[in-house]
Amino acid sequence: MSKVLSVNAIATQQASWRDYLAMCKAKVVLMLVLTAWVGVALAPDMGRSWLLQLVSLTAIGLLSAAAAVINHIVDREIDIKMARTRHRPVALGKVSEARGFAFAAVLGVTGFVALVAASNWLCAILTLFALVGYAVIYTMFLKRATPQNIVIGGLAGAMPPLLGWVSETGQLAAAPWLLVMIIFTWTPPHFWALAIAREADYRRADVPMLPVTHGIDFCKTCVLGYTVILALVCVIPYLIGMSGLFYLLASTILNALFVVYAWRLKRDPEHRSAMAVFKFSILHLMLLFVALFIDKWVFYVA
Repeated sequence: MSKVLSVNAIATQQASWRDYLAMCKAKVVLMLVLTAWVGVALAPDMGRSWLLQLVSLTAIGLLSAAAAVINHIVDREIDIKMARTRHRPVALGKVSEARGFAFAAVLGVTGFVALVAASNWLCAILTLFALVGYAVIYTMFLKRATPQNIVIGGLAGAMPPLLGWVSETGQLAAAPWLLVMIIFTWTPPHFWALAIAREADYRRADVPMLPVTHGIDFCKTCVLGYTVILALVCVIPYLIGMSGLFYLLASTILNALFVVYAWRLKRDPEHRSAMAVFKFSILHLMLLFVALFIDKWVFYVA
């Protein structure tokens, strides 16, 4: 036991800034900040300076990073059993749980205070609720309790567009909830595609992901079904006058491609298409929100 502790102590001392950055899931956080930025861009102009907007977006990113760090700590035992995650800093023992929680606290408190100062209390509280939703409700409970974990818990990850809107206006509105609905619907096919590709990992870690509990073929059908629903949901911004023809064209092309990828996965007996669906889904969401921004500021006149 003492040898194990000494090894862990040495590993902790060897942790670098790259390990702490890895715990933040920087690529995921950047995607969340992008969707929050679009929420800011689509909100009514409140005359706020670009500096206040930048601080608000950075603060949302800090709270998102804090949630990611907590996820690394709570999922340590699961991560050790999975090939995809066993090299994470906490799983390797390079960052202790105590230091991880301290790091998450610094990120979270800094982000919360910055949001209160640069934006408003409503945005700060909603962002904190999103952190709790992902780091506590999803990671600690839903992930281990039900194959619908990513569907129910996906709401926390879908919140950034609403947070961006509220950071600008200080008020809730129907329009940003539509953006939340888009990400909420996008999340299951995105994550279930990864779960299909890593089904053996989740089975070994005893995590009740849908392909583990209901089989890969059923999960493929769900991926295809949610992708079709997503395509329909993405039309709504145009139908209600929230966006124009450029967005409609871009979303139609992107969603048609997504459905094609999901159909190929459904027809693939070897499941080789799962990672292709997962990777395209990331590109899909990024380009979809970029299209919303371009449509608003270049082409569309309400």
